[in-house]
Amino acid sequence: MVRRQGTREKEIRGSAGYLEEPWRATEQDLESERRFGLGSRWLIRCVHRFVIWITRHWLAMFNLAVGMVLGLAWLAPWLMLHGQASVGQLLYLAYRPLCHQLPERSFFLGGERPWYTFEQLSAALGYDAPARYVGNPQLGYKVAFCERDVAIFAGYLLMGLLFALFRRRIKPLPWQALLAATLPLAIDGTVQLFGLAESNWQRRIATGLLFGLAVTWFALPWIQRGMAEAQEIALRSWKEEDAHDGSS
Repeated sequence: MVRRQGTREKEIRGSAGYLEEPWRATEQDLESERRFGLGSRWLIRCVHRFVIWITRHWLAMFNLAVGMVLGLAWLAPWLMLHGQASVGQLLYLAYRPLCHQLPERSFFLGGERPWYTFEQLSAALGYDAPARYVGNPQLGYKVAFCERDVAIFAGYLLMGLLFALFRRRIKPLPWQALLAATLPLAIDGTVQLFGLAESNWQRRIATGLLFGLAVTWFALPWIQRGMAEAQEIALRSWKEEDAHDGSS
């Protein structure tokens, strides 16, 4: 019995050779725990505020982003016309991943015509118009993306503004209608891609605008529902956190 007690005493001795006292929380430990709790609650509140802000302003951010993309595309030729070629070229470069930028399928600003066919451009230049041709002071300068993309983004923006005014009345477009609105663009683009027929600016504008309106009509009401649910969850969690703080 004595041997067992001595063995147990050795097991609980510390490295310094004396018996260790049971751990007790010090004032410093309690203060650290309190600060950690305050920091955690502050972080949670910040997350709640951020989520609520996003759910209340997401549509304004969407419309602003689409408007900037559309506006900067038209700013590129304006800069070229006003002697800011370096900035204009940067915008053309920035839009290159978004669009083929073919000059015969793009609007022109500040020239003889607002659009040209490939034959018209080649005749004016004296050689086949390059795919990356930007323009000149006589012909004007092209918009940074094509006519169809201009129409698509215009449709995004138009429906975004309409939804901002009438979001409670606008229901999601049925997926069958979305598919039907996509078919004209798909057919026109495919026929042009395989050289079966050359599209024109009227068809590009019509099919692009229809597609842009349909996509946002389908998507925005669903996004609004998701944002409303996220806002409700964040507000409920915030109130629960406030109630917990008040009771503690």
